[in-house]
Amino acid sequence: MKIPFNVPPHSSNEEKYISQAIGFRKLSGEGTFNKKCAEWFKEHLHCQMAVITPSCTSALEMAMVLADIGPGDEVILPSFTFTSTANVVALYGATPVFVDVEPGTMNIDVAAMEKAITAKTKVVMPVHYAGISCQMDKIMALSDKHGFIVIADAAQGIFASYQGKPVGSFGHMAAYSFHETKNIVCGEGGALIINDPRFVARAEIVRDKGTNRQQFLNGQVDKYTWQDKGSSYLQSELAAAFLLSQLEEGSLITARRLAHWEQYHEGFAELEKAGKLTRMKVPSDCEGNAHIYYMLLNSADERAALWSYLKEAGIQSTTHYVPLHSAPAGIRFGRVSGSMKVTDDQANRLLRMPMWADLTKEDVSFVVNKVRQFFAEK
Repeated sequence: MKIPFNVPPHSSNEEKYISQAIGFRKLSGEGTFNKKCAEWFKEHLHCQMAVITPSCTSALEMAMVLADIGPGDEVILPSFTFTSTANVVALYGATPVFVDVEPGTMNIDVAAMEKAITAKTKVVMPVHYAGISCQMDKIMALSDKHGFIVIADAAQGIFASYQGKPVGSFGHMAAYSFHETKNIVCGEGGALIINDPRFVARAEIVRDKGTNRQQFLNGQVDKYTWQDKGSSYLQSELAAAFLLSQLEEGSLITARRLAHWEQYHEGFAELEKAGKLTRMKVPSDCEGNAHIYYMLLNSADERAALWSYLKEAGIQSTTHYVPLHSAPAGIRFGRVSGSMKVTDDQANRLLRMPMWADLTKEDVSFVVNKVRQFFAEK
């Protein structure tokens, strides 16, 4: 049996909507399907604005422009995250300030974040790792106290919630990913969610190469010109058509993933009781989306051994991020605030199991049994 780590989900209307997009003869951004996707987010998140972007990275870049990030500014973020979170900061000449994560969720440690705040702190970027929300109420309270902007990296967070609200609805802005490795996909794609109305008017310009083209299309001006910094942050209609179909069936896709997550979690319970591994945790005020199922092994050597054992059995498990504070670019462009004890330890012991919507119960049972056999044979 071969079980890959990820297979992109399929939804019912992808081909139909793409065909319609071709028929409309409007394939660039801001066509019918871009608008429908943006409306979907406004309806489900009650946000001020949603921009469907070519990637989550481009959504984060756009957020940096809107936040006026530049040289001399500092942006606090966890070291345990994908390169894009820090790269967009360095790209505009600001300094990524790396802090540790909580041991239970691998999300940003709010106490460590607070200690890292300086007069230069302009933005904090919490990352909702594995689709589990950070403690956004505490982070927003600190934002109110210190005046920094909160831009949530919700790349893994679609259809997850915190205290009953979608994770993208927290923060002044938030960014989703629809890369083919995510729960909801369109090959490559993202969305910038704007929750603070003060950013909306400028976002209309920034997303369209820094021009007031939208005002021109709305008949507000007789020609459009270069007004501000910006870039090409619009998604193509073909990708947006695919994305709309996925969003419409997102609850069903998420439900299938959650069933697999629960099966893994139950299957590894006895191993955790025996002290063989630590299962991932979901805090009581969070509802996850089963983006990832991971475990923590007791050592880096044991993780390597289990990874190899599963590979021999045809199961593609995988590690995750190399902490950014230890990466060459992280050392060059950023700085560390406080201890990185949890990040350094758990990043070396974390192993992710195969997770995708169309896994079967038999697939998950096969993985669980192979993990059990690994420990039984030791």
